[in-house]
Amino acid sequence: MIYADNAATTRMSDAAVKTLTSLLSDTYGNPSSLYEFGQKAKEVLEQARRDVADAIGAQPNEIIFTSGGSEADNQAILSAAKMGEGRGKKHIISTAFEHHAVLHTLNKLKKEGFEITLLDVHENGLVTARQVEEAIREDTCLVTIMYANNEIGTIQPIREIGEVCRKHNVTFHTDAVQAVGHIRVNVVDDNIDMLSASGHKFHGPKGVGFLYVKKGIRIFNLIEGGAQEKGRRAGTENVPGIASMATALKESVGNLDGYKAKLLPIRDRIIKGISEIPHSALNGDAVSRVPSNINFCFEGIEGESLLLLLDDKGIAASSGSACTSGSLDPSHVLLAIGRVHDVAHGSLRLSIGEDITEEDADYIVKSVKEVVEYLRGFSPVWRDLVNGKKDFIL
Repeated sequence: MIYADNAATTRMSDAAVKTLTSLLSDTYGNPSSLYEFGQKAKEVLEQARRDVADAIGAQPNEIIFTSGGSEADNQAILSAAKMGEGRGKKHIISTAFEHHAVLHTLNKLKKEGFEITLLDVHENGLVTARQVEEAIREDTCLVTIMYANNEIGTIQPIREIGEVCRKHNVTFHTDAVQAVGHIRVNVVDDNIDMLSASGHKFHGPKGVGFLYVKKGIRIFNLIEGGAQEKGRRAGTENVPGIASMATALKESVGNLDGYKAKLLPIRDRIIKGISEIPHSALNGDAVSRVPSNINFCFEGIEGESLLLLLDDKGIAASSGSACTSGSLDPSHVLLAIGRVHDVAHGSLRLSIGEDITEEDADYIVKSVKEVVEYLRGFSPVWRDLVNGKKDFIL
């Protein structure tokens, strides 16, 4: 089986598994307890906090451990909104192709009287700092724009956007779930006020993530009930999971150059091969994208059938976000970059990992070509396109 759905989740690294299993057996104390078992757990917890902070250029007291990226997104956005409301500022800027953890939170705030501006995304899957600056108003309390898109992999000009936000004294949050551990991220250099990340995206365990909050930014609790995380997130910390995540992140960040050197040529090899399929199109910018991401649309087929037949050939892939894989609606990300419904339905996301080989890449290309040709062979939509009853779009 070739696993090509790493944007959905990654296999835990051997080092992360070793950390997790060791601590489950040996370091089971509550880190809030004063006795030795508890203090040993607290030492592990705080070392993990230092390791996570170092990985993104933050200070340890700026890291809050969460259950994952969605919780971190919610806490960051709702906190900024509450702070803004207290100052009479109820305008938030984001984009039309954010993760649903962001978009659904913004919809909630909209019902509470906030005005939400969703910036248009260019065809290449990018927004610009100029767009952000033109949208900022006197009552803007937050800009939240993802670092790298979870479906098409495009990397936004985060540093420039952050600079604009600093200039206008507007809080800047980025959902960096698909960026941290895959590309170099530095919250200071990138002018970031708040950042969300999730351990299972970079070979850590599921159910563990973190929120970076720049010193001086006020944060409000989503979960009440205890003084953990310096009163910012109640609940006994999952010390083994947190430490395992920190191990995975430290390992991933330490190998970024090797990761990029291996994946870029293989990614581009797959893109070149799939691009040979008639009436197909790469989604997102060809250059400004994470090294692991490949996303295509094909006219005349349905993505669900494509995925099932690729699975039969031993290839695990997806048509978009894992959080919406059960939906029959076309991807909101693809619609945001201008793909029409019929084309957006025929999408494929391949997110490769470090274990992929050139032979795997060639097999993926061969299999995608075969499956697309097979599906088009009995597609009434494709027949109408070939016979001229409908116009080709791609």
